[in-house]
Amino acid sequence: MAAALAAAAAAAAAHHHRLSSSSPAARTRVVHHHRRRRSSSLSFSAPASSHGCPRGARALRRAAAGDGGGNGSGGVSTGTVDPAAASSPSSSLEELYRSCATWTWRGMRMNYLVRGEGPPLLLVHGFGASVGHWRRNIGVLSESYTVYAIDLLGFGASDKPPGFSYTMETWAELILDFLDEVVRRPTVLVGNSVGSLACVIAAADSSRDLVRGLVLLNCSGGMNNKAIVDDWRIKLLLPLLWLIDFLLKQRRIASALFERVKDRSNLKDILLSVYGNKDAVDDELVEIIRGPADGEGALDAFVSTVTGPPGPSPIALMPAVAARSPVLVLWGDRDPFTPIDGPVGRYFSALPSELPNVTLHMLEGVGHCPHDDRPDLVHAKLLPWLDTLPSTTALTPVSSPAA
Repeated sequence: MAAALAAAAAAAAAHHHRLSSSSPAARTRVVHHHRRRRSSSLSFSAPASSHGCPRGARALRRAAAGDGGGNGSGGVSTGTVDPAAASSPSSSLEELYRSCATWTWRGMRMNYLVRGEGPPLLLVHGFGASVGHWRRNIGVLSESYTVYAIDLLGFGASDKPPGFSYTMETWAELILDFLDEVVRRPTVLVGNSVGSLACVIAAADSSRDLVRGLVLLNCSGGMNNKAIVDDWRIKLLLPLLWLIDFLLKQRRIASALFERVKDRSNLKDILLSVYGNKDAVDDELVEIIRGPADGEGALDAFVSTVTGPPGPSPIALMPAVAARSPVLVLWGDRDPFTPIDGPVGRYFSALPSELPNVTLHMLEGVGHCPHDDRPDLVHAKLLPWLDTLPSTTALTPVSSPAA
């Protein structure tokens, strides 16, 4: 997702250059057109409520109603499934947001939710997302498991400290401390994109025995594309990526580009390019990504993530991780940003033949975010795999989150 937003930023930069080099009359026409377009769109933001969760559920409910879809109950299906039906949310966002709580980590507020009873799972979102991105999974998984979902630092309703330098290692430390202080039981980590990589780094920490298993949904090769420069597609884009880095370090330019990226129409186009099931890209999803981006510190999080160091490579960490914990890899074959024929995709596709603790399933017609793109396919592979894990004894009783 970071790659998609960076590409949009590049397009915005090109637009900015064309506009700045055009005549004053042409610039005036563009500005008036942009104002008319923005004034006709929905007005929505998701500020934090008193308990740390985004508000704006009424706007999200209106968006969902506009799609004509309801809140269907999720389930596992091994037969032919209509993708449109499969994308129906199993948990309403209003209900999810109401059930959120706040955990203080190093003086900063982290937003999370917990639902259900049974062995614990922790859901970790990807770049630009939040707990709401698991809207189609929490209801199904919580029927048999205690499901935790967390907003990583810099995203969702969690704090976004101005000027903070975000790294993959920081998010991994956050995950481990959350397991240690809140969950307090060995846990299966389920991550998407950079959330997957954060889970891999956390699981590789041999100093703490907190991870019971690992589920990777289209694992990222790094916090940004600097980690996979040996992919010919990235090599072609390197000059553009360097330009993006330079532009984003100029505050005024970064702010203008960020506003363009989070424009509803642009954001929906980005999501459509990332999802295989286009029916899953509804107004509700757009607001899940866009709402928190209006918050203070969101621009800094965006810039730091796109321009910062890529972090450890999953290729270097996976042998040690798989030696300690069982791993399930689910990969959408329509992912344009971590394609199965790229360096990271090829590595993971060959991993089961090298490491017997790793199970891989390719998901046909699915993009970068399989859990939201085709949740039915994910549940059909995930739930049976979870059933194979040995039971564990809780270290301490799980306590209810503070209101």
